[in-house]
Amino acid sequence: MRIGFIVNPVAGMGGRVGLKGTDGEETLKKAIALGAKPVAPKLAVEALRELIMRLKNEPAIKLEIITYPEDMGENEAIEAGFEPIVIWNTKDGTTAEDTKRAALDMSEKVNFILFAGGDGTARDICEAIDEKVVTLGIPTGVKMHSACFATSAKNAGALVYMYLKGSLSTREAEVMDIDEEAFRDNRISAKLYGFLKVPYEEHMVQSAKAGGTTWEADALKGIALEILDTMEDNCYYILGPGTTTRSIAEELGFEKTLLGVDIVYDRKLIAKDVNEKEILSTIDDKKAKIIVTVIGGQGFIFGRGNQQISAEVIKKVGKENTIIVATERKILSLGGRPLLVDTGDEGVNEMLRGYARVITDYGKSMMYRVE
Repeated sequence: MRIGFIVNPVAGMGGRVGLKGTDGEETLKKAIALGAKPVAPKLAVEALRELIMRLKNEPAIKLEIITYPEDMGENEAIEAGFEPIVIWNTKDGTTAEDTKRAALDMSEKVNFILFAGGDGTARDICEAIDEKVVTLGIPTGVKMHSACFATSAKNAGALVYMYLKGSLSTREAEVMDIDEEAFRDNRISAKLYGFLKVPYEEHMVQSAKAGGTTWEADALKGIALEILDTMEDNCYYILGPGTTTRSIAEELGFEKTLLGVDIVYDRKLIAKDVNEKEILSTIDDKKAKIIVTVIGGQGFIFGRGNQQISAEVIKKVGKENTIIVATERKILSLGGRPLLVDTGDEGVNEMLRGYARVITDYGKSMMYRVE
């Protein structure tokens, strides 16, 4: 069996520094200037190590990794323990064209393509190969609206193994990205760009992000009023992205950053569109609470689109001071699937695991499982 392995080494670098993505050379330069560090290579190695660990029990499966040079896959494959076959001689490839060329080159040579990146990387691969080869994404980006990604890097490795073993079927998965026209109109909306064929296991592959609905307005107002009624004095409130948290900002009298994180103190906006470093310096050792919402259709509360609220921030604030808000309709749309966390820190993921209270309207809440 041959697997094509592609890494977008800059995917996700904009997350913790509050840039909502890393598309484009200027955005990447800004992310680096703000102190951003690569996240994709580490997660790519984590996925391959999980695959290697599982293959140890299956000596009949012989596997070759076909990849591109250096940080586009070669380095990560070697670090994980593979001896990859490198099929291109370019160096430092990080552009969309590099990704497209890699996918197209590999599509004639492999049974499966595993890539590390975000929605932009998925779009590039979809444009190059469409549904020609079974494909799966290791989630390393910021927004992650598409349905072609595993729910974590570890699960990506497990899914590849299960597919190679013949125990998984495939399905069409939506490739989504932010609708720029909606973004300019102050709305969060994901646009469909195509489909990829992915191995499917319900609890290990994420769904596409589902948008909100206009008839939820009353519930959103109810959630906002519930939060306002329970806000404490002398306490910092870290408001994550989303239309649900935006309703809280509206009741407080300010415009919420569309895809960013804002900080409120004594019911007043004191910091807008902050990154991880700014959050930590603002709250310091003072009392603080995090308010996050659920990504519709996926169930993520941390690790997708709100990486500014990092594992370090969560540890400092504490699980007991994390407030989850979502309409009942959004929770029911998950069909019983759990809420998800993917903070990049296994200790923090484990801390958040269990049952959490979700505020769904004024005076209403439910207990829901977090994994």
